[in-house]
Amino acid sequence: MAVAGAAALAAGVGAYSGAFNVAADSPHWNATSRVIALMRDRSIAIRADGQPVPNLADRDLIAIGAGHYSEMCTGCHLAPGITNSELRQGLYPVPPDFSAGTSLRPAEAFWVIKHGIKMSAMPAWGGTHDDETIWAIVAFLQQLPTLDAKQYASLTEAPDTADHDHDVDDHDHEHRGTTMDQAPAVEHVHAHANGNEHRAESGEMSPNT
Repeated sequence: MAVAGAAALAAGVGAYSGAFNVAADSPHWNATSRVIALMRDRSIAIRADGQPVPNLADRDLIAIGAGHYSEMCTGCHLAPGITNSELRQGLYPVPPDFSAGTSLRPAEAFWVIKHGIKMSAMPAWGGTHDDETIWAIVAFLQQLPTLDAKQYASLTEAPDTADHDHDVDDHDHEHRGTTMDQAPAVEHVHAHANGNEHRAESGEMSPNT
């Protein structure tokens, strides 16, 4: 008990002294980085465990996710044809480049996008976006590493992609059983609660490109 009290007192004195440098351009010690990474990875894995995963090959879901990713994520996580940004260069830790893939399982990616990660600049998008929208982003993440810059642009440079805040209750679309490489380009119209429409075009792309 006395040891714990002494340790707490020492930690308090250290924190108050300002000795710890919180600057984003002053990296953690290697040992500190490893401990933080372990805590982060285990926290995400445990909380994502058992999360049901929808059909992430649904081309309509992927098309919706493409528009949202383009507006919300590229500044930090890049995309084909986007190799860096001023925002990304100033962040610590540096956000992962999702155009090169991710080691996160889909359920883990969903949890991270929805809840965010403390002290990492990763926001909790669950406060402003419903679960179906977040799953759409996860679905698009599965395809992103297979795209080149032209394919990425064809999915994201559609009318009204910037207007991406929507209510899942007003979402009405038909799910088709075709695969991504068999499907022709389809314009997806997504109704918003305010009466506006979100349009995204799903182009020809294969998960195995």
